[in-house]
Formats: sequence, C-alpha cells, structure tokens
Amino acid sequence: MFENFTRRRLPGADGIEINAVIGGSGPPLLLLHGYPQTHVMWHKVAPALAERFTIVATDLRGYGDSSKPPGDPEHATYSKRSTANDQVAAMRSLGFDRFSVAGHDRGGRVAHRMALDHSAAVERLAVLDIAPTREMFRPTSFEFAMAYYHWYFLAQPHDLPERLIGADPEYYLRAKMTAWSRASSSDVFAPEALAEYVRCFRDPRTIHASCEDYRAAATIDLAHDDADGGRKVTAPLLVLWGAKGVVERLFDPIALWKQRATDVRGEALPTAHYLAEEAPDAVASQMLTFFA
Repeated sequence: MFENFTRRRLPGADGIEINAVIGGSGPPLLLLHGYPQTHVMWHKVAPALAERFTIVATDLRGYGDSSKPPGDPEHATYSKRSTANDQVAAMRSLGFDRFSVAGHDRGGRVAHRMALDHSAAVERLAVLDIAPTREMFRPTSFEFAMAYYHWYFLAQPHDLPERLIGADPEYYLRAKMTAWSRASSSDVFAPEALAEYVRCFRDPRTIHASCEDYRAAATIDLAHDDADGGRKVTAPLLVLWGAKGVVERLFDPIALWKQRATDVRGEALPTAHYLAEEAPDAVASQMLTFFA
C-alpha cells in the first residue's frame, strides 16, 4: 500500500507528532480518516488523486501511529479543535499554508472544525458519510440510537468503554466494521489494510483516545459548535454519503450541511459507510472533479 509515497513524522500542535504518508505532485490535498481506522483507509483512492495533487494522508492524534496523549476532564485534548490544529500545523510544516481537505467520518468532523477555525487555510473541503454533529444528535430516535449506539457507549465516563473494548479489541473492530459496511470485512477491506487497523487498534492508548474523541463529540465539540453563533463554512463543500447507510436513511445531508456552509453540493454513492474502500473509483472521480 502507498507505493511511491514517503512516510513522515510531522509536528502537530502542543508537542503532538502526526504520522503521515506523502506522495504525488500538484496542489496540496489533506486526507483524514475516520473511526476506527487510520490513514490506510485511503489506500485505494490516494494513488489516483496523487496524479493531480500532492497527497498528505495522516493519522489523527490518538489513532494509527500518531501521538496518543492521555485525555483530560474537559476532553479538550481530543476536541475537533485540537485535532484540527494538529493537521494545520502538520501541513504548514510542509510549506502548505493553504490546502484542500477531505475527511471521512471523524475526519470529516475535524475538517468541518478546521474550515471554521482556519478559514484562511482551507481552500475546499469534502466530508464523507456524515451530517453535522449537532444535527445528528438533535433528533435522536430509537432507530438512530440502535444504529449509532457507539456514540453513546464510547462517550461513557472513563474507563468503562476502554475496559470492555480492551477485553477483545480485534473482535470489536471487526464486528463494528462489518456492521457498518453491510458486508463481510473480507469483501470490503484489503487484508493488509485490515491488519493495519487491527495492529493500531489493539493499543490500549488508541482505545482510550478513540473514546475521548467521542466524549469530546458529546461535550466540548458541541459547545464549540454552539459558540459559532450561526457562523458558516465559506469554502466550497462536497458532501458524499452511502446510499445504503444510516446517513441516507435518517438524514438529509445536503439540507443539513446548507445550515452549516454557504456553498454545498454532493450526492449519495452506492455504498454503506466506507465509501473510499467500497467504491474507490467513484470517490476518486468525485474528488478529482471537485478539488480540480
């Protein structure tokens, strides 16, 4: 995976180190992963994008091989603001003061916060298979709670979810990813990619960090969103989601993102949650057109 890419350790914020692979040439494009994955989720898409862009695919703080600081009582360490600050600092270390960004799942939420806090840095952004966090929490129903129970489970106080997941992290990861992909993991995820997800997720520090990520989403991230006072993302925004997933079934992504951004377009793709691995050609085509 990621042949012809170079692996780097980049400086993030607050002494954090960000693991990244870099390849291609052209305008810079940052790729951010979701839960419970790493930058490897982009391995089917990145080579096509690298023909037109300088691709920087990173591990978010707490995930993959990036730094994993302990959480704090306010969950600020793993707020989307802190995580976005890492990624902006990492891009600046490469000489990229302005760039485009695409994020799947948690990475999409980081990209959203980045576009608000660092509007001068973000040229264009794409979010994959999410609606805005506040708008997903607000109308919680039985169906949403059953499908997204992990939002509430992972946000429970330390260290309940850490202990339960830590009892068999590989089983948890495989079961979760199979459920979200609506297919067996072997049908969607390359063996070498799945092995990387398992390797990284077995680390107790990653399990803790990922729980802190979701604790932040239910607390400080919402406070940051509410404090925006209706301020919208002004960079052009591409929204892609899976036609076979929960976002399609329970939400209107375009309408909801128009409440949070001024220039929105997008469509559903014939996938469940893992767009970049279930339909890499379609994702690459959409992103090449949009970011060009």
